[in-house]
Amino acid sequence: MTDVQRAAEPVAAEGLMEKVVGLAKRRGFIFQSAEIYGGFRSTYDYGPLGVNMLRNVKDAWWRAMVQLRDDVVGIDAAILGPPAVWAASGHLANFTDPLVECRTCHSRWREDKLEGACPNCGGTDFTEARSFNLMFKTHAGPVEDQAAEAYLRPETAQGMFVNFLNVLQTTRKKPPFGIAQVGKSFRNEITPQNFVFRTREFEQMEMEYFVPPDEGPRWHEYWLAERYRWYVDLGIPEDKLRLRHHDPDELSHYSAGTADVEFLFPWGWDELEGIANRTDYDLKAHAAASGERLDYFDPTTGERYTPHVIEPAAGATRTMMAFLLAAYDEDEIGGERRAVLRLHPRLAPYQVAVLPLSKKEALEPLAREVLHLLQPHFMCDYDVTQSIGRRYRRQDEVGTPWCVTVDFDSLEDRAVTVRDRDTTEQVRVPLDGLLDELRRRAGDA
Repeated sequence: MTDVQRAAEPVAAEGLMEKVVGLAKRRGFIFQSAEIYGGFRSTYDYGPLGVNMLRNVKDAWWRAMVQLRDDVVGIDAAILGPPAVWAASGHLANFTDPLVECRTCHSRWREDKLEGACPNCGGTDFTEARSFNLMFKTHAGPVEDQAAEAYLRPETAQGMFVNFLNVLQTTRKKPPFGIAQVGKSFRNEITPQNFVFRTREFEQMEMEYFVPPDEGPRWHEYWLAERYRWYVDLGIPEDKLRLRHHDPDELSHYSAGTADVEFLFPWGWDELEGIANRTDYDLKAHAAASGERLDYFDPTTGERYTPHVIEPAAGATRTMMAFLLAAYDEDEIGGERRAVLRLHPRLAPYQVAVLPLSKKEALEPLAREVLHLLQPHFMCDYDVTQSIGRRYRRQDEVGTPWCVTVDFDSLEDRAVTVRDRDTTEQVRVPLDGLLDELRRRAGDA
C-alpha cells in the first residue's frame, strides 16, 4: 500500500501558471535575463535544472526525428544570413505583423491579437495598422552601410533549403528524406507574452522533409500523426492536445496546408508546433535567386523534379513550458501537501538523486560510489542537506523519477533503497543490481 493521496481535482488553470512560474524561478529552471539590472524584457536564462530539461526536450526530439530513422539527417546552419536569402524566402516582404498604437498611452500591440480595448490602459482609440517586419537587422564587418547588412535568422528552415544540394550530394539520400536542425531563432515580437511562450530569442526544432510532388498530401498527414504522438508518448494527456487545421486566410505565403499541434495552456489553446506543406516554394525561390539548380534527378524513372517539402516546426522553449504545465501536480503524503512534477524520465532534469541518509562521514564513501556508478548512465543529483523527507520533497518538486538512499544498513549488506516519485513506494535493491533495475524502470517508462 502507498500513503499517497492524489488531489481530488487537477490544479486549477487560473493558478497553475503562477505556480509553475514560481517553481521555475525558485528551483532554478528559468531566470529573468539580467535580473540584477532590472531584467531585459522577453529574454530568459535557463538555470541548472532548466538547461538540463531543455537539453532533454531537444534530445528527445532529435532521437525521434533523426536517431531512430534512416531517412533524416541533421545540420547546424549559421544564425547570421545575407539579405539575399531572406529576400528569396519572402521574409523581407512578408514576415510582418500588423502594428497599432494606442493613442491614449502610446503602447503598441499586434492588431490581430487585440480583443477590443488596450490591455495597458483600456483605451479604444488606435492608430491605423501598419506592417512591422519581425526580423532583427544587424551589420557584418566594421562599416555600417547597406552592403554590410545581415539578419539574425527568424527561423532555422532556410539554412536547410540553401543546403539542400550539399546534403543531397554528400549523403546520397533520395526523396523522401529529411534534413533536421535545432537552433536559436530571433523575432522582434511586438508583444512578447506568457513567460517563455512568446519571446524574441528562442530555440526551434525543425525538419524539412523532401518528397516527390504528388506525395506531398500523404506525407503531410503522416507527419501530423507522428508529431502528435510524440507529445502523447512523452506524457502530455490527450485531452490537453489537439490538431487544428488552418483556415485558408491563415496560411503563410508558402503553404498549401498547415495544421498546428495545440496545447491547452492556462490562457487557452495555443500553438506548440506547426506542420506545413510548403510545396516547392522555397527550393524554387532559392534556385531562381541564386541561379543554382535545386532539384532532384531520379535515375530509376529518368524524371527530374523539384521536391515538395513537409515541415514540422516546433518551439523547444514553449514545448518545455508545456511539459512543465502538463506535469505539475499536487497530492498528499501522510497528510502533508506535496507539489510534484510528473515528468517523463526522458525529460526530467535529473533521472536519479543519490541521497545519503545522513551527513555522517561513514556514509559518504559508499554514497559517492553509488553516484559514480550511475553518472555515466543517468543525469544525477547528490543531496545531503536537511532531513531525508525534505530531500524527497525537493526531488519530487523538480520531477526526479527515482531517489536512491544509502543508509547505515547499506554498509553491511551493500544494498540501497530505491524510491519512486509517483507512487513513493520504496524497494531494497542490491548494489550490484542497481544499474540494471534503474535501466529497467527507465525502459518501461
